[in-house]
Amino acid sequence: MHLPNKNLRQEGTPLDSLFRLLDPFCIGGSLLAVIWLNQAHLGERAWLSAAVAIAAYLFVAEVFGLYRPWRGDTVERELCCVAAAWTGAVGLFFATIGLFDFNIGIVQHHLLAWFTITPLLLISVRVVVRNVLQMLRARGFNTRTVAIVGVNELGLQLARQILASPEMGLKLKGFYDDRSVARSFKLPDDYHQRLGSVDELLKCAQQGDVDAVYVTLPLRAEERTRHILDQLSDSTASVYLVPDLFVFQLLHSRWVNLGGLAVVSVFETPFYGVDGAVKRLCDLVFGSIILTLLSPLMLLIALLVKLTSPGPVFFRQRRYGLDGREIFVWKFRSMRVCEDGPTIAQATQGDVRITKLGAFIRKTSLDELPQLFNVLFGNMSLVGPRPHASAHNEQYRGRIQGYMLRHKVKPGITGLAQVNGWRGETDTLEKMERRVECDHQYIREWSLWLDLKILFRTIFVVLSRQNAY
Repeated sequence: MHLPNKNLRQEGTPLDSLFRLLDPFCIGGSLLAVIWLNQAHLGERAWLSAAVAIAAYLFVAEVFGLYRPWRGDTVERELCCVAAAWTGAVGLFFATIGLFDFNIGIVQHHLLAWFTITPLLLISVRVVVRNVLQMLRARGFNTRTVAIVGVNELGLQLARQILASPEMGLKLKGFYDDRSVARSFKLPDDYHQRLGSVDELLKCAQQGDVDAVYVTLPLRAEERTRHILDQLSDSTASVYLVPDLFVFQLLHSRWVNLGGLAVVSVFETPFYGVDGAVKRLCDLVFGSIILTLLSPLMLLIALLVKLTSPGPVFFRQRRYGLDGREIFVWKFRSMRVCEDGPTIAQATQGDVRITKLGAFIRKTSLDELPQLFNVLFGNMSLVGPRPHASAHNEQYRGRIQGYMLRHKVKPGITGLAQVNGWRGETDTLEKMERRVECDHQYIREWSLWLDLKILFRTIFVVLSRQNAY
């Protein structure tokens, strides 16, 4: 069978066009506000600078995918994308004026105020528009009536998502299925019941009572799906296929357009495009700040390590990094030995290999501070799955299904497993399994807000000194 060469794309919406108009007004308006508040004069060069900034932002926003439908996506992701787009636009702005040696015509403190106020205004406009849309949809405006084909677990999962997200503006009409009640999944009593067969759904769609249909049949039911699509083609309702990929252990799945064919990733990293840029930018900014603040303490620890026991100040160990590539992780030496071979014994409570100073810096996690250099070098992140010794990776990859998937992101100084109680020695297989489950959850649910929460909770985990020895 010949497959048509069609590209998978997201259609634009009037809301996207609205933001393409509002964003330039926000950028120009914030500059006018700064000039007006300071009772300054806005000359021709300043206006030209504003035009360059607007052009830079619109370009970067398109590259970052900001002007796409955000319906159903989290507000945090949208606002992070706005902030990242403005940061990139500022960089492009300075690169442009530097290339052409252009005098921007704006004094320095006015420029700083403009670049600070603008992202706040851009974000505020998006929040206001979101709230207005939610309010309108709650009152029945800008909504779509949808139906689900397939009385099964996936259909129920989709229904729960629709009912739990009223901001999407979707009104669930009910379920439809050609199978008998005895052969179908039993729906909970508090949910929309099945309303009939696909033929009855077709009549509703032809009468305009249904705007969109979600087909939630299993992948193996290809003939049934084809037959249902043939029936629904005699209506103007939008039809969506919802594949039952939840039967797999998904790790940040997403649709990808590959040469015109739509494919879905099953095991993938969340750090593509703007998300990867935001993650790396936060690592550089926060990592540099923390390293600067703690550098006197690190110098003191280095001196004490050298004075209290023979051996090097730093301990370097091979561990698996992003995509399983081997990296060297730095720590302050806390033991009398520097093991990095094919067999490594985990540190245990009362371990005779640990020095007196080493016991203290391990309890307080101060031995991990040199990993800030790993973060700045780019082979680690502030937050992510904790890197295990290469020997331990080889030991557990054959015993825990999906163990190596934790390496789809950079390892971190702290992680979700550590703040959830799975820190320290993993003397049983179950403990390592719980740690790996947390690592998978982090990859599936990553957001900038989640990183900030983990960093905040890490402070209390370190102070508690639980499972640290």
